Amino acid sequence: MTGAAVAVVVVLAALLVGAGYLLGRRTARPVRPSDVGTPVEHATFETLHTASLAAPPLRAGLTEESARRAARRLRSLLGTDALCLTDRERVLVWDGAGHHHGKDVMEHLKVLLDNGRDTAFDSGCGDLDCPLRWAVAVPLTVENRVLGALVAYAPRESAVLARAAGEVARWVCVQLELAELDRSRTQLIEAEIKALRAQISPHFIFNSLAAIASFVRTDPEQARELLLEFADFTRYSFRRHGEFTTLADELHSIDQYLALVRARFGERLSVTLQVAPEVLPVALPFLCLQPLVENAVKHGLEGAVTRSRITISALDAGSEAEVVIEDDGTGMDPERLRQILRGEGGASTGIGLLNVDERLRQVYGDDYGLVIETGVGAGMKITLRLPKYRAGVHGS
Repeated sequence: MTGAAVAVVVVLAALLVGAGYLLGRRTARPVRPSDVGTPVEHATFETLHTASLAAPPLRAGLTEESARRAARRLRSLLGTDALCLTDRERVLVWDGAGHHHGKDVMEHLKVLLDNGRDTAFDSGCGDLDCPLRWAVAVPLTVENRVLGALVAYAPRESAVLARAAGEVARWVCVQLELAELDRSRTQLIEAEIKALRAQISPHFIFNSLAAIASFVRTDPEQARELLLEFADFTRYSFRRHGEFTTLADELHSIDQYLALVRARFGERLSVTLQVAPEVLPVALPFLCLQPLVENAVKHGLEGAVTRSRITISALDAGSEAEVVIEDDGTGMDPERLRQILRGEGGASTGIGLLNVDERLRQVYGDDYGLVIETGVGAGMKITLRLPKYRAGVHGS
């Protein structure tokens, strides 16, 4: 073989080795989402991903902070040179070129904020270096109320941008409507908790303090402990943070409540408590169990002449915690119970049962309402199931 032929063979071998190395690197590299699918699928994925990043800030409502965090994503969705979000009085955020246009925006939006209709206008910019010559504005409405506007700017008039801005604005409106629903839900839950707090009987408070006072001279140490239990119980019941708590905290509050009841009724009350340690961290709506135990005391103890027994259990049931509160008291007519759970019990009857049942269904779904077994003279057994994990439900 001649020297030239050997040189050619060496070059070809080197090329093959290099090609093999590059092919191996390519095939060994982990597959990424961008490596798979058509260009249309890539564009769809990127659009959905950008929208998902813009959604969380908007779920806080239309504020300066939420607008600032969402604007860049919204401008990316539209692919426009500049975008601004406003409320009814001012520009909340400007993203992109031409910040000097911000001072004139609200003047262009007067009619839109009044009639809630899309509008387009020339920017009227005298700066030859500014790319913003035309804008389209779309109202942001929730329940027929115009909260503000989305304004997209471009170098020239564009029917495509006008349509795209309308679609993005409608998507923003959906997020703002969800924010309103979240706010309404929070207000409703707070109102329901206030109703439960109002239900803490003044008679219970008076009787608890009277029972504590009765020990001041005969057993000062017992009086001191009961006073601390009373303080902790009221502090927990009237706390102002969080709509959820943990099973451990709720059971601890119940134990304090029962300590005060036992101080009043003594040996007439027998309580059996059975708790599986693994369910103690489970989150549940605040003041969810306490009204049920108070109901058991009311119907089990105060209606009985002799000794009454209350059993409370919180057990592990796989993906759920099962809580059972049972008393051997006077019970209730089943039809009367159905009326209470339908909200037909009157202004001051069964508030606790109805309130807890509605909140459980609201948080976990209709499959998680109270299950109540009762009859006249047969006591009452209340069972509720709590998922060990549910998105958005965290003890505080």
